[in-house]
Amino acid sequence: MSILIRGVGLEGRITDVYIEGNRIRRIGERLSLPADKVIDGHRKIIMPGLINGHTHAAMTLFRGFGDDMPLRPWLEQKIWPNEAKMTREDVYWGTKLACLEMIKSGTTTFLDMYHHFHGTAEATEEMGLRGVIAGVCFDHFSPEQAERSKRHNERLIREVASYGERIRYALGPHAIYTVSGDLLRWCHQFAVEHDVPIHLHLAETRGEVDDSIKRLGLSPVRYLYRLGVLSPHLIVAHGLYIDDEEIHMLADHGVKVVHNPASNMKLASGYRFKFKEMREAGVSVGLGTDGCSSSNNLDMVEAMKLASLIGKAWRSDPEALTADEMLRAATEVGASILELKTGRIQEGYLADLCLIDTHTPVFTPNFNWVSNLVYAANGSCVDTVICDGKILMENRQVPGEDEIMERAAEIAYNLVKR
Repeated sequence: MSILIRGVGLEGRITDVYIEGNRIRRIGERLSLPADKVIDGHRKIIMPGLINGHTHAAMTLFRGFGDDMPLRPWLEQKIWPNEAKMTREDVYWGTKLACLEMIKSGTTTFLDMYHHFHGTAEATEEMGLRGVIAGVCFDHFSPEQAERSKRHNERLIREVASYGERIRYALGPHAIYTVSGDLLRWCHQFAVEHDVPIHLHLAETRGEVDDSIKRLGLSPVRYLYRLGVLSPHLIVAHGLYIDDEEIHMLADHGVKVVHNPASNMKLASGYRFKFKEMREAGVSVGLGTDGCSSSNNLDMVEAMKLASLIGKAWRSDPEALTADEMLRAATEVGASILELKTGRIQEGYLADLCLIDTHTPVFTPNFNWVSNLVYAANGSCVDTVICDGKILMENRQVPGEDEIMERAAEIAYNLVKR
């Protein structure tokens, strides 16, 4: 399929963008190329699709359930007991709802970690998004559970080949307080052998750090260093409680970090995320929303704003974490973390992109569209979404969205009644 977007705003000029197959093939003025679909870009700006670097997609089913609780009691009393009841169908519909929400707010790629891998993968493939989906690893320090986790992920890495190229596999050891050192070492070796990412919650709360020092004699990052599992394969979610020496450990080993400002603040996990220090040390830092039960949405436009504002506030520095930097974190840096040729509007790149409707109050006046996007707008400014060269939303309409919302709500109510 070919798509020609005519007269759209790009980097301060009006131009045409031509998509053929799943790539951006030409960018230029008044292109005369045959296209199966022509989109009018008048009063719109083209930008890369947003990349959500940390999600638990099917947790849309727990939106508003168990709010206003600390992390560990929230997990142990509300989330884990109900997750234990979930079926593949539950995860499928929860993920379809998540994909709908992400499309409606401009996200084209996400890194996920959740149970029932195939429920997530099937829904993501059907909805047209690009998903890097982690096979969950827990052992709770039980050798028997560790062996089950290993066999499970050995199956998943074979089975992911049944999906298209938009669906990729990652390893998902949950956290150092639920996964043994032996299993973390196995994950590292498996990731190196198969060249896949590892996605891990780390240093999310002060309690996690204190417990790590008490139980293991080391802070979380130093513990991973001692295990020998810091590597370019590792993508850390949260990383709130990391000191300067640990930042350099991450940088030296090519570890990436994903900042989740909404979840961190809502769970009161913390707010002094060292974005600037990590960036200056050479750590790639992306942005994520976390799951809807702790964020409570998947709007990456809001995530950019929150990350910038909280980063300015705790530093008392209005020049910290600029709008331009937040947009790069949510696009180009996110793509680099996931090793995808996307995140930029450039010839030869994957056609994962959004059209922003600027004919709205929040884009008036439009002195600086990136500033307006990050500080004034939210995901509702997204008019059109294209992923892998296919139109997923046009004029804010996604095919089948009413059925998805109705079915997901029914599934959620039934789940918490079981």
